[in-house]
Amino acid sequence: MENHEPFLREAIALSRSAIEQGGGEPFGSVLVKNGEVILRAQNSVFSGHDMTNHAEMNLVKLAAQHYDTAFLADCTLYTSTEPCAMCSGAIYWSGIGHMVFACSETRLGEIAGIGLNVPSRAVLQTGARLVTVVGPTSLEDEAAEVHQEFWPKHLGKA
Repeated sequence: MENHEPFLREAIALSRSAIEQGGGEPFGSVLVKNGEVILRAQNSVFSGHDMTNHAEMNLVKLAAQHYDTAFLADCTLYTSTEPCAMCSGAIYWSGIGHMVFACSETRLGEIAGIGLNVPSRAVLQTGARLVTVVGPTSLEDEAAEVHQEFWPKHLGKA
């Protein structure tokens, strides 16, 4: 079994960075090929003035600029939190073959009280191409901690 922890920890660090830099909400993603991080992205909905600038969307857009779908089929997208339906669709269309997340959409909903609450598997299993999905992982509490620090303050509930 592959060791997902270092890549998920980097994604979680990017989620923290997104809020520390004031650019976005607490989400981060990395793209890995052959055990090496080849791209990184974090949420930039505030700095980019675009509510679709989720970490996974930003990563998929970046990946599309650098790689073709054949290359991406052997890549794994690691993300701090389960991708929303929009991002899951983008992952599918990009050709990325594998996705691993730490914190579930359900857990995020419990903390923030927002979101679509559509599991990424529900989106990805409808496609003609298989995208393997792993998550939530044993790092869910670590990933959720960043959300617990951010959402109550951001939504004025703290």
